[in-house]
Amino acid sequence: MELVHMLGDSLVSNWPVWFVSVVLVVAAVIDGLQLRVPNWLTFPLVISGWIYSAVAGHLTGDGLVTGLGWSLFGTAVGLGLLLPAYAIGGMGAGDVKLLAGVGAWVHGEATFYAFCVSAIVGGVLAIGMAAWRRGLRKHALQAQMILSEILIIRNPAQLSEIAAERKPSMLLLPYGIPIAIGAIVYFAWAGMLVG
Repeated sequence: MELVHMLGDSLVSNWPVWFVSVVLVVAAVIDGLQLRVPNWLTFPLVISGWIYSAVAGHLTGDGLVTGLGWSLFGTAVGLGLLLPAYAIGGMGAGDVKLLAGVGAWVHGEATFYAFCVSAIVGGVLAIGMAAWRRGLRKHALQAQMILSEILIIRNPAQLSEIAAERKPSMLLLPYGIPIAIGAIVYFAWAGMLVG
């Protein structure tokens, strides 16, 4: 019974992180089924994060502007971490907006670490998917070719065109799944879900 009480207290005191976690799970399921994270999920996540942070900053005495500032910084961190991959055609816009929404709620530092864990999860899932389909060598060569193109071409528009042409032959990873897993694992490890 004490465990239920403790969990209830954690849900109440850490509800913003639980809310973000639930949205991440919904986004991962949709991305897994449709290979996209919809705007009806990402835009409200970002905007509600700004509102929450501004109000929370005001209520805690840090100030409305300070709370909103940290939220905007977190949004910028989320965008900045995934925009380069999006710019060269390696990721969908919904994934970028999803991480920006995480940043709006949990701010910059937590977003950065959640991204790092998500990148590891994404790499493991990508290797697992390629191995499952017995295409590990093919996809390793594609990854090597993509890295080479990035280093040689360096023009995001041209890289994006090449990625669009290559897309039908690629094994696509719905990146909302690694973002959700990585962020929630980081939240748990950092004690943001309980305490």
